[in-house]
Amino acid sequence: MNKKLLRPPGALAEIDFSAKCIRCGKCSQSCPYKSIKTATLLDGLTVMGTPFIKAREMPCYLCMKCPPVCPSGALDRKLKNKQDVRMGTARINKKQCLAWQGTLCRSCYQSCPVFDEAIKMDNELRPVVDEKKCVGCGICENVCPVEPAAIEVKAK
Repeated sequence: MNKKLLRPPGALAEIDFSAKCIRCGKCSQSCPYKSIKTATLLDGLTVMGTPFIKAREMPCYLCMKCPPVCPSGALDRKLKNKQDVRMGTARINKKQCLAWQGTLCRSCYQSCPVFDEAIKMDNELRPVVDEKKCVGCGICENVCPVEPAAIEVKAK
């Protein structure tokens, strides 16, 4: 597996997360949106059984129910505020993005839970990601009307 997996809110750095996660599934069971999936052998032997999010299919809605149920500390239980989450960072493919091609589209901007901070609109009404404010939830990727998505979250 080459691509880094998008981990649930509060996940430690990947090497620490992989070492601490006991693959119990409590985080995925606690997710009311069914956003958290469990990696299979197809995702790679080293990540098999660990939780991840496929943002395009079902993003994280930042309900923050998963960190407190993690028994191993792979997810930081002290994390409470959704603005402090750092799952990854959204990146816009300007060649794919409707707004960057001259068509009015505000899907990612209007759907972002860190409204008008993580994604702002420039003077030409094109979305711009503030990497310092982006929490990496994937809602923007999920709502993008372009296929494949013109905005994609890269795991931290």
